[in-house]
Amino acid sequence: MRIQEAVRLRILQLCREKNMTVNHLAEVSGVSSSALKLTVSSYARVKNTGVVTIKKLCQGFGIDFLDFFASDLFDNLDDEEES
Repeated sequence: MRIQEAVRLRILQLCREKNMTVNHLAEVSGVSSSALKLTVSSYARVKNTGVVTIKKLCQGFGIDFLDFFASDLFDNLDDEEES
């Protein structure tokens, strides 16, 4: 799995766990709903969700930054090619 796919799935996983919609997460985190929807869309063209955005999402979820990555989704990631 590529890292952006793991990030996308982790956001959706945390939304389910916290019983939050993507729109509510956008509102409480300060990330625009359009940017967040592009990030979680399986058809997204987002190649890299930035660290600042992930930090804002963590604040919206009420979790620590490291907790975001404390998931088996981030184990055994595929090598990323630079473009």
